[in-house]
Amino acid sequence: MLLANSVLVVHALFVTFVTGGLLLTVVGLLRGWRWVRNFWFRLVHLVAVIGVVVQTWLGVDCPLTTLEHNERIQAGQAGYPDGFIATWLHRAIFYDADPQVFTIAYSLFGLLVIATWIWGRPRRPRARFTIGSRQN
Repeated sequence: MLLANSVLVVHALFVTFVTGGLLLTVVGLLRGWRWVRNFWFRLVHLVAVIGVVVQTWLGVDCPLTTLEHNERIQAGQAGYPDGFIATWLHRAIFYDADPQVFTIAYSLFGLLVIATWIWGRPRRPRARFTIGSRQN
């Protein structure tokens, strides 16, 4: 059960990163925060969102959901996890809807993330070395 609850926490953190990353990027671009143009932050965020969108288009279950579910079954659990925090985390990130609703919602979310790349381009990382240079 500990592994299942740990997976649930990691899943909640991932969802927070994906959703909060877009929100912080938009707010940061509007407020002129320089850190929201960090290339690596934006790239990791974009890859995470694209992963969710592609997985949804392909009809593949989230590996974190599958792992948590399997661990709960092995622990003899069914339904919501025990404990206040685990139960509310579970309710916050899992809800019933037609699969097409998720596909549309995730696709629109992905388009918003791509739009922020166009609207507020991330700064490219600076090269530390130039080709042909020597470091002593």
